[in-house]
Amino acid sequence: MRLYQSSSRFAGSTSSSTSRSRGLNVSAHLGLEGSRESPLLKRAKPSYLAVDKENQIIGYVVPIFRGSQEFATGLSDTEEARVRGTAAYMARRNLFTSGLEMERSEVISRKEAMRESAERISMSKRIHEHEEHFKRMNEDSLMHPPEFVIKPRSHTVWEKQCVRLHCTVSGWPDPRVIWYKNNVAIDPLAHPGKFKLESRYNVHSLEINKCDFDDTAQYRVSAMNSEGELSAFASVIVKRFKGDIDESLPAPRLGPVSEYGITFQIHIVDKFGVSFGREGETMSLGCTVIIYPALHRYQPEIQWYRDDVLLSSSKWTHMHWSGDRATLTLTHLNKEDEGLYTLRVSTKSGYETYSAYVFVRDSDAEVEGAPGAPLDVHCLDANKDYIIVTWKQPAVDGGNTILGYFVDRCEVGTSHWFQCNDTPVKFARFPVTGLVEGRSYTFRVRAVNKSGISHPSRVSEPVAAMDPADRARMRGTSAPWTGQIIVTEEEPAESVVPGRPLELQVTEATKNYVVLSWRPPGEKGLEGVMYYVEKCVSGTDSWQRVNTEIPVKSPRFALFDLAEGKSYSFRVRCCNSAGVGEPSDPTEAITVGDKLDIPSAPGKVVPTRNTDTSVVVSWEASSDAKDLVGYYIEASVVGSNVWGPCNNKPVKGTRFICHGLTTGEQYVFRVRAVNAAGLSQFSQISEPVEVKAAIASPAPPYGISVLECVRDSMVLAWKQPTFIGGADITGYFVDYREVIDGVPGKWHEANIKAISERAYRVSELKENRKYQFQVRAANMAGVGIPSMPSNTFLCEEWTIAVPGPPHDLQVREVRSDSAVLLWKPPVYQGRNPVNGFYIDIKEADAPEEAWRGVNTKASEKTYIKIKDLKEGEKYVFRVRAQNKAGVGKTSDVTEPVPAVTKPGTKEIVVDVDDDGIISLNFECSDLTPDSKFVWAKNYEEITDTNRLTTETKGNKSKAVFNSLGEEDIGVYSCLVTHTDGASSSYTLSEEELKRLLEVSHDHKFPIIPLKSDLAVELLEKGKVRFWLQAEKISVNGKVDYVFNDNVLSQGEKYKMNFDKNTGVIEMLMESLTPADEGTYTFQMTDGKATNQSSLVLIGDVFKQLQKESEFQRKEWFRKQGPHFIEGLRYEVTPECCVILQCKVGNMKKETSAHWSKDGHEIKADEHLGFTEGVLKLEISQISKKDAGVYEVVLKDERGKDTSTLNLTDQGFKDLMNEVFSFIANSSTPLKITSTDEGIRLYTFVSYYNDLLQVTWHYKDSAIAFSDRIKSGVVGEQLWLQITDPTEKDMGKYAIEFNDGKGGLRRTVELSGQAFDDAFAEFQRLKSAAVAERNRARVAGGLPDVVTIQEGKALNLTCNISGNPMPEVTWLKNDREITSDDHCILKFESGKFASFTITAINTSDSGKYSILVKNKYGTESGDFTVSVFIPEEAGGKKK
Repeated sequence: MRLYQSSSRFAGSTSSSTSRSRGLNVSAHLGLEGSRESPLLKRAKPSYLAVDKENQIIGYVVPIFRGSQEFATGLSDTEEARVRGTAAYMARRNLFTSGLEMERSEVISRKEAMRESAERISMSKRIHEHEEHFKRMNEDSLMHPPEFVIKPRSHTVWEKQCVRLHCTVSGWPDPRVIWYKNNVAIDPLAHPGKFKLESRYNVHSLEINKCDFDDTAQYRVSAMNSEGELSAFASVIVKRFKGDIDESLPAPRLGPVSEYGITFQIHIVDKFGVSFGREGETMSLGCTVIIYPALHRYQPEIQWYRDDVLLSSSKWTHMHWSGDRATLTLTHLNKEDEGLYTLRVSTKSGYETYSAYVFVRDSDAEVEGAPGAPLDVHCLDANKDYIIVTWKQPAVDGGNTILGYFVDRCEVGTSHWFQCNDTPVKFARFPVTGLVEGRSYTFRVRAVNKSGISHPSRVSEPVAAMDPADRARMRGTSAPWTGQIIVTEEEPAESVVPGRPLELQVTEATKNYVVLSWRPPGEKGLEGVMYYVEKCVSGTDSWQRVNTEIPVKSPRFALFDLAEGKSYSFRVRCCNSAGVGEPSDPTEAITVGDKLDIPSAPGKVVPTRNTDTSVVVSWEASSDAKDLVGYYIEASVVGSNVWGPCNNKPVKGTRFICHGLTTGEQYVFRVRAVNAAGLSQFSQISEPVEVKAAIASPAPPYGISVLECVRDSMVLAWKQPTFIGGADITGYFVDYREVIDGVPGKWHEANIKAISERAYRVSELKENRKYQFQVRAANMAGVGIPSMPSNTFLCEEWTIAVPGPPHDLQVREVRSDSAVLLWKPPVYQGRNPVNGFYIDIKEADAPEEAWRGVNTKASEKTYIKIKDLKEGEKYVFRVRAQNKAGVGKTSDVTEPVPAVTKPGTKEIVVDVDDDGIISLNFECSDLTPDSKFVWAKNYEEITDTNRLTTETKGNKSKAVFNSLGEEDIGVYSCLVTHTDGASSSYTLSEEELKRLLEVSHDHKFPIIPLKSDLAVELLEKGKVRFWLQAEKISVNGKVDYVFNDNVLSQGEKYKMNFDKNTGVIEMLMESLTPADEGTYTFQMTDGKATNQSSLVLIGDVFKQLQKESEFQRKEWFRKQGPHFIEGLRYEVTPECCVILQCKVGNMKKETSAHWSKDGHEIKADEHLGFTEGVLKLEISQISKKDAGVYEVVLKDERGKDTSTLNLTDQGFKDLMNEVFSFIANSSTPLKITSTDEGIRLYTFVSYYNDLLQVTWHYKDSAIAFSDRIKSGVVGEQLWLQITDPTEKDMGKYAIEFNDGKGGLRRTVELSGQAFDDAFAEFQRLKSAAVAERNRARVAGGLPDVVTIQEGKALNLTCNISGNPMPEVTWLKNDREITSDDHCILKFESGKFASFTITAINTSDSGKYSILVKNKYGTESGDFTVSVFIPEEAGGKKK
């Protein structure tokens, strides 16, 4: 660090009091000589940076300390002693001018030093401006690497202090500065509130907030620009200390650390436990300490604390360290020794602690019933003529109210105790007067009740009766070294009359004294001030000075001898050598008396289990309690009505652990508050609590997220702690803090009263500000530690149209293949209400793209059962809400859940007891003492007992329906708290409701179960049998047979049978008469169970049964002769032949069978025959003429039987439909062929009947036939002809056979290649047909041989056809001939060709041909001409 020092003439002291130099020594060592401070004027907050007019930093201001006597006066020890010996000096001291000359001398020396410093700064500025001008003139010299003008320096600090490392860096371009801790870059955002980085005007700083042991490290600052890089190092050493740093700092450890580089492990074993002692006894607390590795030359630091206050060796406490065991001995126990004792073992690698509570009970009283001794006696305020003593009331009053206290004093150096008050004082403060100024005293207090006086309290620490200002000067504390040197300048000031004292107030008022306090005036000059106190009785204007002799020096004063009950006002004046100032503003009128009220009784007391011998007791603090000292807790075994103190030293909190209780006993507790005015009334007695296993405060919540954000508030959600401490969570507390530029601020409470939900709206935030949040959970054990700070959230209003994220996801009823997911709807609904939810699932270790939906349709419920899980796989879930605008943000992902059915898992069982009561039953084998069964409907806890009543016994719970109805339909679930997720559910649907109601009715009204109800059947000869069968009936069962409310009895008409083994009950009747029409009932009784079954036989039902009975009777008689077993029926063969057949029985050789149709006997004997009792008649080709009524008659001497078959109208139609069905099934697939006319579709059947109805379809529509599209039958071929087809005829064709039922279709697709092939074939055939039709032809008229007589004329004519007209050529002996006079050839009208020889001769004989030809073809006609001479002809005849 750069220091601006004065010239050497200011370094030493001079003997001349007139010298303008009073000495300015600049030192950087850790301690300064001297023990007395000079009075200092209040100055503005010093600045440690020197700046010029343009606010450019040009160096550091060099501070000077005023805590050193030499620095303050500028005199040597001998000179000061000589000056103090003068009378003038003594006079000034006694009056008011002490230190005035020293202040003036100091101001003059400072003024000269500052003037010289200003000249040096001015010179540096001019040099700097010259350098800047040179740089501008030569730009190349402007670029230079970083350079540390001032490097950071190392620091050694105590824990919880702040340290700041700073440096000044030059370079161009401006270097980039990075700070490192142990070579790891420091990120302030990663440690909010821990590190703070600043860079201003090339001065860079690193501030470490609240240092702890982990901040001990080497810190490096690196500066880098384009010209290079440079680093500087500094070390920070953080030393641990427990206590008030400002009061007492332990000496720093000197010398090298021999254990450097070694990591020590500390183990505290053989520990002391919770201890109980009695006043006057000696107690030792000890622990064995094992440190590895063990170094003999190095010993750890051993510290003992009581209630977090560091203890030091005294006559009350002795400490010993043997090298492996730490011992604390309490030599003489008093109740002040009660508290939490902590052993702390520290090494350079860390520390370990162990704590246990020590209880100190009162010693036995000298007089039975006397109270316990007061405690914690100390001095509250001390002055030269009084000392105010305060103490704490004891917890034990001996069974009688404490009447008051006696205060005793003893002058130090003597052993005589003097009682200060003649009558007991009830107020726990007392001003002791009559003291000798400058002497020291100790005090003790005794309590008194009507039984006697207590033992005296422990003696207080000595305190001197003297002015507080003198005490401060005698203490001689010097200002601590701050690591900075400050040089300031003050303008000299003349002595002035001081101003008014400020803020005068009554800080304490009792009936014995009043204490005033105030603040010194702002205008008091350079010298000190003193004060006069004045009082005035209310209602008068007479002010009376209280301290008439000597003014007081401290701004605090106690007034005695005031009249109790009178009202007074007070004011204060300041005075110094310049005079007495104006009085302060008077106080309000105050009436002398005890102003401090006894506190009100504490609120509700809640005991909580802790260990098997202790209970945690918490209570609500006393309302509006002033100057509260603490609370006393008392305990009593239930039923004993004997109360004992749990603590003998007041505790200030509202929670205390009461030790020393009996395991298994039930205790109740009460609490009372205490302050100086006395003890309050007891609180209400707590609920009983059994002393057993401990519960703990819950672990921190986690997963803090934002559910909604508006301009000034945010709704947060979080997840339940993984460990709830063995007790239900009673609520949560939310804290928030603002984050500015990445630096978090202080935490603020968002809610004072615990909230039960895991969502909360934090209000009164500021828009567009960033915040962090933390949450703490509370249960019966208390409030847990806070969660980790959340992510930083920006408070800005959400305007998105879609909903926010759902929250509070819970997974229940986990099984190997399913799980139930519950959630709460989003707080932020979006622009429209939420109308559904989508659930996503993925394997826990799968990537993000593996998310998949569980439901494709949005679910309106806030729960869903997820099925088809893979056993053993871990899954995570999330939920999204939707509204009309779309699907919103996803919820937080659940923790991974393994799909495993845990051993011992039970399901809800439905039970219906004998009284018909329906209940849901759930059993859990993993109960804990705090477990509860929580029943819910549709996963909302059931609180209304009108519909459902729950009952729990042991590890079983039952939910009983009071009156099961449709309003009870839903999903019922049971969750067992404080288990590993034991839960199950049961769905009560409409069908299940109906079933349960039926079962309930059956159980409430038991019936004899029936396998079959009462029924009737006909037996042989037409007998009537009424019967039923009971499923189970005992031998004691009885049956009553009732007809039309009349009980029937066994007789000739009714025959009853009851087989109790099979449960068959029957009643037989030979026949039915009209009188038997009515209702038949069988009534059964078997103990409590009953049942009956009835059968109503009236009207048509009875008539039909009676008719059937009579028919059966006749049938029996019919079957005594030849008869038809099966009546006449027909059967169609695959060849479409119809066979009429009937099955006959009881036939003889003499039995005859006659077939007839329409009353005419069929004579065709060859068609009659008997085969294995079957008669047949075959109709080979059935037609309409075969319709009629067919009859077969069987007869012999035993009788006859007739069977008729009506094959007319509908009967014949049904027969033909069956024939048509066989024809249709015999049809071949529809095929395509081509003709010269078009395309033909056809199918073949095995047999065709003229009555067969077929329908042709084109594109599923019936075809309307025309000249172009025709259908027909040729033999067994059915065809459809499409003449001159076109592309419009392409499509699907079908032929439908109508059989009176569904029919049969054969289809073919006439399109694509099929159509192209058929059409091409049609074109070819058509062309061939045209050619055949139009080719040249010789139609006829020419004989094969012509024999003609010579000389005759031959004329032959033939028909010629062809288009175009053919060419005609005549040939003779294959040589063409032409027409001439002898042979005339003609071709007339294009149709007739003639061949004429006018006078034929023998040379005309030969083979003649006519050849006709056109473009379609050629044809010839041949004939032979034979010419004969008549004579030759006659000779030949002869």
